[in-house]
Amino acid sequence: MRLLLIRHGQTSSNLKHLLDTAEPGPGLTPLGIRQADALPEALAGERIDALYASTLLRTRLTATPLARARGLDILVRPGIREIEAGELEMRGDEEAVTTYLTTALAWAGGDLARRMPGGETGAAALARFDGVVAEAAESGAEAVAMVSHGAAIRTWAAARAALTDPRTARQALDNTGLVVLSGSPADGWRLERWESRPAGPRDPAPHHEGPAGEPIAGA
Repeated sequence: MRLLLIRHGQTSSNLKHLLDTAEPGPGLTPLGIRQADALPEALAGERIDALYASTLLRTRLTATPLARARGLDILVRPGIREIEAGELEMRGDEEAVTTYLTTALAWAGGDLARRMPGGETGAAALARFDGVVAEAAESGAEAVAMVSHGAAIRTWAAARAALTDPRTARQALDNTGLVVLSGSPADGWRLERWESRPAGPRDPAPHHEGPAGEPIAGA
């Protein structure tokens, strides 16, 4: 199966540099809407048999133009929602952001018992994402797109793709950035592409992709 993991478009919390992971979450900014509108053309060369989004509003809004262009329903699943920030929720200070990102990076490196402060463990976060990927694989679809979130995509892809250095998760992933893998839950996954830049226009201002998309020091 070919798996396209797409980060949502820009939100108001991205602009404010906040760890905003609770449901339902904000919608898209005008730029975020333009980024979502650019997805059908950006992915014109990709086969897509099924389209998933998380339960947070921003992913469903991002998926909508692509769903309309391809005549697909959006399959909404909580398992691919953002990594829960726990006690760090709605913080944007350097300490909180560093804790959040380095915890996710540790999960990608195999420290699955480590817990986000006041939130979930790596084992729980990866297992829920695994569940949605397994559902998609079991459906028989050959190519699946999932609109998810920066930290969730980076962590899952780095943790699950065979022969991928866990430090891959240190790379940035802008709003509507794309990570492509091929494989299956049974045979493992191979990283095919990591497109950090957005499908549509990019906000040139620092931090306007929000904490979950930022590169982690040491990349």
